[in-house]
Amino acid sequence: MNWKRALYVWLMIAVAESVHGTLRRIFLVPRIGELLSHQIGVVIGSVIILTITWLCIRWFGPGSHRQQLQVGALWVVLTLIFEFTLGYYFGYSLDRILSDYNIAKGGLMVFGVILMLYAPALAAKARGLKESIGGK
Repeated sequence: MNWKRALYVWLMIAVAESVHGTLRRIFLVPRIGELLSHQIGVVIGSVIILTITWLCIRWFGPGSHRQQLQVGALWVVLTLIFEFTLGYYFGYSLDRILSDYNIAKGGLMVFGVILMLYAPALAAKARGLKESIGGK
C-alpha cells in the first residue's frame, strides 16, 4: 500500500471535482437552478470519483479490504476539510455548507461522501484485485 500515491489520487479527484463544480456552476445552475444542479452534480461527481479510483487502484495498491476502507476514510476526511475550508473562504455560512448534506432538503452530498468511502473497495472489486495485490 502506497499512502503517498493514495494522496495523489485524492488530489486528482479534488482537481477533477473542482473543475466539474466550476463547469456545473457556469453552465448548469443558470439553466436548472441550484438544487437540481447540485443533485445532478453528485451523480456526475460520483462517476468521476469511481472512474479515477478504478483507473488508479493498482497504482496505489491498497491490498486488503481494511486498507481500501482506510484510504476511503482518508479521502472523506480530506474532502470534508477541503469543502468546509473552501466554503468558508467563499463566505458561505455553515448552514449553507451543511445544506448540501441535508437529505430532507434535497441535499445528496452525504451519498457522495459514502461512495467516496467505499470507492477504493468498489474499484478493487471491479478490477478483480485479490487482497494480496498491492500490499499486505
